[in-house]
Amino acid sequence: MNTVITYEFPLNERIRVFIRLEQLFLQFKHFSAGGSIADKRAAIATLLDIMAIIRRNDLKSEILKEMDRNAKTLNKISTNEQVDKTKLQHILQELAQISKKLYAATGKIGIHVMESDLFQSIVQRSSIPGGTCSFDLPEYHYWLEQDEAARQRDLAQWSLPFNDIETAINLILALIRNSNAPTQEIASAGFYQFPLDRSQAYQMLKVDIDKSLPCFAEISGGKHRCSIRFMELPEADQRPVQSSDNIPFALTCCLF
Repeated sequence: MNTVITYEFPLNERIRVFIRLEQLFLQFKHFSAGGSIADKRAAIATLLDIMAIIRRNDLKSEILKEMDRNAKTLNKISTNEQVDKTKLQHILQELAQISKKLYAATGKIGIHVMESDLFQSIVQRSSIPGGTCSFDLPEYHYWLEQDEAARQRDLAQWSLPFNDIETAINLILALIRNSNAPTQEIASAGFYQFPLDRSQAYQMLKVDIDKSLPCFAEISGGKHRCSIRFMELPEADQRPVQSSDNIPFALTCCLF
């Protein structure tokens, strides 16, 4: 049983986008597996969010740059005797395989899905609260009422163009999260501030706190200095306040 809560804070826009997409892919899988109409509505709404992020960002280029940088970093440490050579080669092969697939993909990712009449209609109506009712979009209502096998088949087909993106992002974020060991720290009166080594390309901060502690971590900062405030909720309808206690936590400054 997990006894800690992990808070992550991306230190650049690229990783921020990757984490958002990671969360959306997890949500899409969760709702896709559900059998109710509400589940399928949530799955489609999540897929639209994924498509919107991909449409707004040069995601393929950003992922390829990150994977190329990761491969170069891993090759540099391959001569270290303490490195597990078998595991390292496996990771390098994964990076090479997914990079090859992304390079081979032509045009914008998932463009045929984005240009679908059904999806265009849902996008337009989604800007209106409750705007995808049966009388608004009878075509969508018809699809939602199909049997589960047909809906699952369509969802798998519509999400297929994004599978390589998901695989790449999962691999990149796993490398980042496991790139450094955590240190045990104390936030005096709920506050902790620290500098980041400018010579290191930090990508993300991870803060782990015990679930039994009645507070949450509020992280802020940039490439050179960061701060963590541990906030408490006096009551559900009141504003959070900084804890006056000394809060133990684990801090990981993730590289890669």
